Amino acid sequence: MSETIRVLVVDDDFRVAGLHRGIADRPGFTVLDSAGSIAGARAAIRDHRPDLLLVDAYLPDGDGIDLVRSTDLDAIVLSAANDAATVRRALRAGALAYLVKPFESRALGDLLDRYARFRNLVGVEGAIGQEELDRALSILHGGEAPSLSRSATEQLILEALDGEGASAAEVAERSGVSRATAQRHLAALASRGIIDVRLRYGSTGRPEHRYLRR
Repeated sequence: MSETIRVLVVDDDFRVAGLHRGIADRPGFTVLDSAGSIAGARAAIRDHRPDLLLVDAYLPDGDGIDLVRSTDLDAIVLSAANDAATVRRALRAGALAYLVKPFESRALGDLLDRYARFRNLVGVEGAIGQEELDRALSILHGGEAPSLSRSATEQLILEALDGEGASAAEVAERSGVSRATAQRHLAALASRGIIDVRLRYGSTGRPEHRYLRR
């Protein structure tokens, strides 16, 4: 993923929060200072607008699951609560996943990597096809991703990429498709490791995504 994912850890145990922050400190992610309460989490969300919350279910001043329900942010619940009712409640509240404490560091690391790939597929502008949606959800939940044959459109997109790479707008112009369609297919190709995504800063200082064939 070309843009870093901003992560906020919400846990009242500073040692546990530190462990989770350490796991989330990986390529493609930016870890914010952790919050130890609902109030602290709301202040951090207001001030820093994270992309992903890693939330304990039980916090000193309230319910972490209610926090997930009340925000318009992606969230993963990390909790010692292993009863089915709490897990179902977290998923109904909008949590993308649930890890029961204690868990191995690799479990959270793998989940974060899958989440990044999931965002790469569903974070594009415009519509998303059912095939790509099925693939994104399968990746997020650790299943076998449905195989995707290379479509005629994908082939056009690949042929539009020269040795120096190209932006989504350039690919769209060269291949004769809309920019949204080009972005969708470029994201899918990147998630499958067929192309690379890099940032290039122009004269205005704003980064531009450049796509290159491997």
